[in-house]
Amino acid sequence: MRDLSGGPRVLLKRLRELMAEPLEPQERLDRIVRQIASNMVAEVCSVYVLRADGVLELYATEGLKKEAVHLSQLKMGQGLVGTIAASAQPLNLSDAQSHPAFRYLPETGEEIYHSFLGVPILRAGRSLGVLVVQNKASRNYREEELEALETTAMVLAEMVATGELKKITKPGLELDLTRSVTIDGDTYNEGIGLGYVVLHEPRIVVTNLLNEDTEKEIGRLADALGSLRISIDDMLSRRDVSMEGEHREVLETYRMFAHDQGWVRKLEEAIRNGLTAEAAVEKVQSDTKARMIRLTDPYLRERMHDFEDLANRLLRQLIGHTGRSTAEGFPSDAIVLARAMGAAELLDYPRTNVRGLVLEEGAVTSHVVIVARAMGIPVIGQAAGVVALAENGDAVIIDGDEGHVHLRPMPEHQRSYEEKVRFRARRQEQFRALRAVEPVTKDGKRITLLMNAGLLVDLPQLAESGAEGIGLFRTELQFMIASTMPKAEEQEAFYRSVMKQAGGRSVTFRTLDIGGDKVVPYFRGHEEENPALGWRAIRLSLDRPGLLRTQLRAMLKAAAGTELKMMVPMVTEVSEIRAVRELLQKEVQHLSRFGHGLPRKLQFGAMLEVPSLLWQLDELMDAVDFVSVGSNDLFQFTMAVDRGNARVSDRFDVLGRPFLRVLRDIVRAGERNDTPVTLCGEMAGKTISALALFGIGFRSVSMSPASIGPVKAMLLGLDIDALGAVLHEALDDTKPQHSVREILARFAESNNIPL
Repeated sequence: MRDLSGGPRVLLKRLRELMAEPLEPQERLDRIVRQIASNMVAEVCSVYVLRADGVLELYATEGLKKEAVHLSQLKMGQGLVGTIAASAQPLNLSDAQSHPAFRYLPETGEEIYHSFLGVPILRAGRSLGVLVVQNKASRNYREEELEALETTAMVLAEMVATGELKKITKPGLELDLTRSVTIDGDTYNEGIGLGYVVLHEPRIVVTNLLNEDTEKEIGRLADALGSLRISIDDMLSRRDVSMEGEHREVLETYRMFAHDQGWVRKLEEAIRNGLTAEAAVEKVQSDTKARMIRLTDPYLRERMHDFEDLANRLLRQLIGHTGRSTAEGFPSDAIVLARAMGAAELLDYPRTNVRGLVLEEGAVTSHVVIVARAMGIPVIGQAAGVVALAENGDAVIIDGDEGHVHLRPMPEHQRSYEEKVRFRARRQEQFRALRAVEPVTKDGKRITLLMNAGLLVDLPQLAESGAEGIGLFRTELQFMIASTMPKAEEQEAFYRSVMKQAGGRSVTFRTLDIGGDKVVPYFRGHEEENPALGWRAIRLSLDRPGLLRTQLRAMLKAAAGTELKMMVPMVTEVSEIRAVRELLQKEVQHLSRFGHGLPRKLQFGAMLEVPSLLWQLDELMDAVDFVSVGSNDLFQFTMAVDRGNARVSDRFDVLGRPFLRVLRDIVRAGERNDTPVTLCGEMAGKTISALALFGIGFRSVSMSPASIGPVKAMLLGLDIDALGAVLHEALDDTKPQHSVREILARFAESNNIPL
């Protein structure tokens, strides 16, 4: 085989011409393998393409028997070709037939060829097929020959990805890139969404693969690397990047990669083989990802994500791409896929077009999940690998009820989910018909149904759902989605707008619950091992009274002449409530002194989320005008279970006897002290758990707007006294035969109550 120093460039130039010619796909492939064989002085060149059924099919060959094309097949992992596809690693053999993975295919006539060089056809680290050259003489191919073949495989990867080969795929079969895939994740918000993939940070598609001037491309690469290194150094030197912690570790890793000479050398080699700087980055990125994607060590896999992110930053530097346009070409039924994202980023999208959100990371308590719930869209988290498997525009179904993501679904799957969506729509119509119906049980008990909110986008759902008011307005969401601290005037205008849009219905504002695990970009706290149990909410507010007083003043001014209802979160001791009351009183006096209007009525409450308050119940009820039970945090703190940890969260049931007894004690303390008690949280929004809440004495609950219809439909046929008798007996039973969940389900079935 001759020296290839100029070979790859000549080959790539000829391939570019072949790609531009108006040829049928099979003829184009045939001419490509012929050109590769000629350039590399190989007696055989073959292309195998991976099908959706996991079979590698011979699509074109120069040198093997022509009748074997579309007939010869190998499964993933079978034979040399199957081994290359499964491992995404090249094979360079001087005597192919002595390799333990060799598999003889008699229809090809390849038994006379000894030396073998095969490389995977990769896209974003995924094997789409295999490119092979063979010779009769026994020899090892040189490193530059391997590099040339890998570079050539990129052109074939684009040919597969564009769908050109569909025309010559056997009827009833599909290529792997288009196969249906189901990814399991965790349900973060229920519902079903049908639509098309929108990658939050889409892969940059490199269309210009082949360079005209090697030195110019190496210069462009050097300039882009320089800019990248400067930007990383700038980020590391900023004051808001702490000297320790995970954020800094990631940036230090970026800096290490950006200065890695091995990486730079590989990029320059790819350019010298004929690629543009952008194509070189994409090739090296894909090769590296293919090697690392099968790693099981979580630290190394995370480093792979860091490397991939850095390569994407370098690509953006090279092509001058600074950001994405969320409105341009945005589908009307979009399912957004992301590794991770912030709450503000989700709100950048056209809200009426988003039908679902899929995250590879995140937790049920993430800010973006809270916002997605407010938007009423299904959310799935911990969907590992979904971003790499998807392309923009792929059809996708998100099943937020079961925690499945169906990518490029089969037609029968699509039809099944379309019927589910129609059924849910019919049910929602039935629920909408109940909007004006009084929420009164069959035995005459009046229940107050409220909704949770946190953004202005939530407010239209107040009337649509039939909620009587807002039982929990999360004021921190305004802070989370802002790039700078909202000023006092902005806060005041926001609260006034909320009350105006509520149209006279009650709104209960919760003061800021930030800090700990709810970090806002302009407010840096300290690194904490257990942020959910750390410096957050009322603890942070009392330590930074200026922050709290500004918010209290804004609320008081916004509610001038009307009723203001507010509550403080994460209360641990009654003394904290008294401290906040003192600050509130100071703000009232300040506003009065300067002639500002004040609310005609002020109700001050506390959230019961921390178990220590269970031993201060009577003091608590005496210190406030109302109590709101935050069932999400109270459950996880009581049961010592992280709701965002899938390994343990499913082992504990909110309908277990211990937690229901805790809730019953709170209700009884409220009755004893004549203090209204409401429960807000996910528990109120599920019909079976709402049934339990009504049975133990709750008469006011707050939930997501979508849950109000089903809960109202359930309570209209409910005899609460009968339910209470059954439930109290079950909770007092010290040697139970059945779970509370089973008892509730049996009661509902025997009394025709829809769950």
